[in-house]
Amino acid sequence: MIVTLTPNPSLDRTIEIASLRRGEVQRATAVHVDPGGKGVNLSRALAANDQPTRAVLPCGGAEGDQLRALLAEQGLELAAVDVDAAVRTNVTVVEPDGTTTKLNAPGAPLTPAEAEALVARTVDTAAGARWVACSGSLPPGLSDAFYADLVTRLDGTGAAVAVDGSGAPLRATLDARPDLVKPNVEELAEACGQAVETIGDAVDAGADLRTRGVGAVLVSLGADGAVLVDAGGALYGWIPSTRVRSTVGAGDALLAGFLSVAEGGREQERDREGAWAGRRRALAEGLAWAAAAVALPGTRMPGPDDIDRTAVRLLDDLPAERHLAPS
Repeated sequence: MIVTLTPNPSLDRTIEIASLRRGEVQRATAVHVDPGGKGVNLSRALAANDQPTRAVLPCGGAEGDQLRALLAEQGLELAAVDVDAAVRTNVTVVEPDGTTTKLNAPGAPLTPAEAEALVARTVDTAAGARWVACSGSLPPGLSDAFYADLVTRLDGTGAAVAVDGSGAPLRATLDARPDLVKPNVEELAEACGQAVETIGDAVDAGADLRTRGVGAVLVSLGADGAVLVDAGGALYGWIPSTRVRSTVGAGDALLAGFLSVAEGGREQERDREGAWAGRRRALAEGLAWAAAAVALPGTRMPGPDDIDRTAVRLLDDLPAERHLAPS
């Protein structure tokens, strides 16, 4: 079982257009409404590939009812916490070349009682789980230490903990020693306070995070693939050619694929200082899922028929001087 926590879930409305022209009336070529939030996407990807998962999230208002209904249609097992505020709605505009413009709502605040209920539900649900993935932005009002405190609260459940956050919440989490963090290039640069312009920079920054006590760092590099930095060193992977329809959710698919085969739970805890035996397979699986995700519309997550593992390339001898493509 892989448990996901999404403190700030959403309804994601994706609008496909021929081109984005400010100040003009434009007709959409397609519209998709999907459940959203990074942890929700992660669970959706796992469920689509018959991986046991349970999604913890706050749910409120008519939008929350719609979110529950959409997730139920996908057969997702929920551990929802009822809250008063409505679930936020995000809008993504996608052009034919894959250019994506996102308008993300901040979300409504949780009361202290609702926040504590969310933490308690996550800890209870984690019992016996292999991984707990804490993902996405925090709604207004939650402390930057929310994920860090949760990592501490999860200690003793037997589950390994992955955190996919950004900004101050990510920086606060590092000292709590999560088993894995998954920043993108911008999030990694912000967490380390240094520029990340090449693959070598990403490796160095990932190693810097490990000196803070993080078990492993999985860096999503967008079109350039991904880097894993753990006790076994650095491993780089990419897919040479990928059709891009929507990049929304690609990082979530990367983490979902990685966790689907990565060691976790008590076995990972015993070997925290050693390299993961399945690290190569885990990185390759994550990359294959991510490549499949960007070829799909909206925030649809890939299933078995969408995933092509044969195109993945892994390198132990990193092209350290290769510059990363602009995000």
